[in-house]
Amino acid sequence: MSEPRSYGLFIDGAWVEPAGRQRFSTRNPTNGDLLASFVAGEKDDADAAVTAAARAFAAWRSTPAPHRGEILLRAAELFRRNKEELGVIVTREMGKVIAEGRGDVQESIDFVEYMAGEGRRLAGETVPSELHHKFCLTVRQPKGVVACITPWNFPTAIPNWKIAAALICGNTVVFKPASNTALCAAKVVETYEQAGLPKGVLNFVTGSGGVVGSALIDDPRVRAISFTGGVETGREVYVRGAKGLKMVHLELGGKNPQIVLDDADLALALEGVTFGAFGTSGQRCTATSRLIVHEKVYDQLLDRLVERVERFKVGDPIDPTTDMGPVASADQESKVLSYIEIGKREGAKLRTGGTKLTGGAYDRGYFIAPTIFETRHGTRISVEEIFGPVLSVVKVKDYAEAVKVANDVPYGLSSSIYTRDVNLAFRAIEELEAGITYINAPTIGAEVQLPFGGVKNTGNGGREAGSVAIEEFTEIKTVFIDFSARLQKAQIDVGE
Repeated sequence: MSEPRSYGLFIDGAWVEPAGRQRFSTRNPTNGDLLASFVAGEKDDADAAVTAAARAFAAWRSTPAPHRGEILLRAAELFRRNKEELGVIVTREMGKVIAEGRGDVQESIDFVEYMAGEGRRLAGETVPSELHHKFCLTVRQPKGVVACITPWNFPTAIPNWKIAAALICGNTVVFKPASNTALCAAKVVETYEQAGLPKGVLNFVTGSGGVVGSALIDDPRVRAISFTGGVETGREVYVRGAKGLKMVHLELGGKNPQIVLDDADLALALEGVTFGAFGTSGQRCTATSRLIVHEKVYDQLLDRLVERVERFKVGDPIDPTTDMGPVASADQESKVLSYIEIGKREGAKLRTGGTKLTGGAYDRGYFIAPTIFETRHGTRISVEEIFGPVLSVVKVKDYAEAVKVANDVPYGLSSSIYTRDVNLAFRAIEELEAGITYINAPTIGAEVQLPFGGVKNTGNGGREAGSVAIEEFTEIKTVFIDFSARLQKAQIDVGE
């Protein structure tokens, strides 16, 4: 990479460096290399960004939606043109293997293009009136200034899920990214800048959630908050946003099960759990963190899985032959290792992994061996989100117990079942408590044209992506047009 760059804040169409601010750096979790430095924003910086967004709102909302879509299409083309460069940055800053780094950017391309098309739709509805010569319809209108607060695990895709959907609807945005992937976030902002987004429409403030995030949540001019992160932080965001009667959208994670029944294609199920549990080093909110296996095939599948995982190449994620890279940070490493110790204390049987990898190049990064525990349902490692390369395997006697175990956790994001029985597959679609269910596929692999989100502690009921993405960022206005040339009274004049 080129010499590390120092970034400012992006406010009102310009990169600025307010005087007197401290700075922080992002580093490669593989080897500790310095990548870039950023401003640790303060409350005044968040205020300036909101002021710029509020000032830009009237002109942006009045820009015809198809024209807004044209700017998004230019952004998508820039992401496509720079996909390899951005994919490498994702891998170097976050640690996912290079194929997944490119995939992160491809998801950005797909979603920004998809949202650009909404500029020709943004659909309301028309319905019949109960009265003569009266027309009834709904239209969508933007909410205003939106705060987008994003995590580090999909450092271009998740920001684009939020930003592109908010922009096409006519909102203006203040974007606060996770600090440890701020370079990826800055590249997203530069892309929209190069695409010709008017000044003030997208603003970018780096810094801590406790300072910048809190300022955005509490600012009365911010009318909607879109947040992806942990449950406890999400709950605080929700409560504080509610005090201002703001729309708050939360996506908070999962404890996702893959069920394997005794009639399953075991080779396919093995491929699914290997990718689902250890892709992105388990650092996806949809990662497979529980493998629930019918007792008749339990030993066979588990032995094959352990053998497969013990052949994993863990190392430099830029190397295309690497199966799994590091976890994203020292904090993440510490959390995952603490859960491994919890599993051991709970009496779970460690089948493989369970250690920090050391020696040679490993000593410069945050590498954890892919870990598999055999455990009983109800242990902490089987119900709490770990967000790392740790898989809990639970044995069940039949389909009914499998679904019961799958549902008996506080989360409900993604789920998966492997079976050749079409009746059980359809029952699982109905009975699994999750926002997403895969049949004969892993718990990861969402596509941008479909809604994404979950139930229970996974969030507060909203969905991102798909055709419903615009619901998060629009208000519905109901319109009645009476062309009868007389006063008509709904509910009173009916039938006359």
